[in-house]
Amino acid sequence: MEININAIHFDISEKLTSFINKKIEKLTRRYPNVMSAEVSLRVVKPETALNKEVIVSLTVPQEPDQVATKTADTFEEAIDLSMEALDKQLEKIKNKK
Repeated sequence: MEININAIHFDISEKLTSFINKKIEKLTRRYPNVMSAEVSLRVVKPETALNKEVIVSLTVPQEPDQVATKTADTFEEAIDLSMEALDKQLEKIKNKK
């Protein structure tokens, strides 16, 4: 399983990288058909609250990519929200089959 993390216009900490990897690996244990994950982290309007944007895209065979975009106060919170949304999307795919 390949996990690609892109931090746009800032350097990502090792702690945040391991947090993201742990969350995605947890999700892929429940849904083993996920082939890869693309995570983009971006700070939008740095002077405001709710300025951390996370876009997570999962590749699933024979299905369109599953994408979740969330904005929150912290990247960790945005990742958690994205994982919840993707969990629901993957559950629908699983139940469809």
